[in-house]
Amino acid sequence: MQVLVRENNVDQALRALKRKLQREGVFREMKARRAYEKPSERRIREAAEAVRRARKAARKQAQREGLLPAPKKRAVDAKGTRPK
Repeated sequence: MQVLVRENNVDQALRALKRKLQREGVFREMKARRAYEKPSERRIREAAEAVRRARKAARKQAQREGLLPAPKKRAVDAKGTRPK
């Protein structure tokens, strides 16, 4: 993975690197590998993840077809950030 440092702004590059790692799931994998996971627990976890993915895909499909209302848009202030 690679991040460019522009104008010696290491803080900005570090934030970009963390964002990329978060998207790739590296932090989640590191947390999962801290302790041993029994094969039975792994099967149960993966089955639950598959169910969540299937439900999410079905929900998105229903929204595209108009069977469910679309999620509400979050408000953004003048700075481009979300109000608390």
